Amino acid sequence: MHVHVNAATSVDGKLSSRRREQVKISGDDDFARVDEIRAAADAVLVGVGTVLADDPHLTLDDAELADDRESRGDAPHPARVVADSRARTPLDARILDDEATTYVLVSEDAPTDRRDALEEAGAVVVIAGDERVSFPAAFDALESRGVDRVMVEGGGEVIFSLFDADLVDELTLYVGSLVIGGRDAPTLADGEGFVENFPRLSLQSVERVDDGVLLTYEC
Repeated sequence: MHVHVNAATSVDGKLSSRRREQVKISGDDDFARVDEIRAAADAVLVGVGTVLADDPHLTLDDAELADDRESRGDAPHPARVVADSRARTPLDARILDDEATTYVLVSEDAPTDRRDALEEAGAVVVIAGDERVSFPAAFDALESRGVDRVMVEGGGEVIFSLFDADLVDELTLYVGSLVIGGRDAPTLADGEGFVENFPRLSLQSVERVDDGVLLTYEC
């Protein structure tokens, strides 16, 4: 499976403010670029924190990209995946509509009634891990369902976990020209953090996009 992490941060590495509300970091050109990455993926992954904070839809904005996917025999929108160890995804979340298949990754410890409710709301629940979602096991399960390319859109806890499990193949990072600040504001890779064996990336390209810089790394 190819795992492509895409994110936008401020110059001080923040994904959003300490209020964890959505902050516009990039512009129209970058939004179009992100839509193209989504269109090339089999699934788009976010953590439940992103769902709770932003209620994203995670479908394609450009109708032509959706048409192109259909012309090659794919669903118009990639599948949506939520990493949600405790099955906290709201039952009225936008990602649970019928625009695309939605997988919710949960742990064995997720309450059974919440798992059942999510399935009744239209999600495909995938159990992977005991207390927390195990991404290696979850990705094996997704791959068995035909998911070969995953685009990861955050948040910081998910991105850290994927680097920690050595599952990231590619990182594209848009750095916007603003400072957010705050010790409690989420960063690109939150979680416990590394104290040794830091993941090393190989810089492939640097490009100016909108009023910021797009960095592309091979992992």
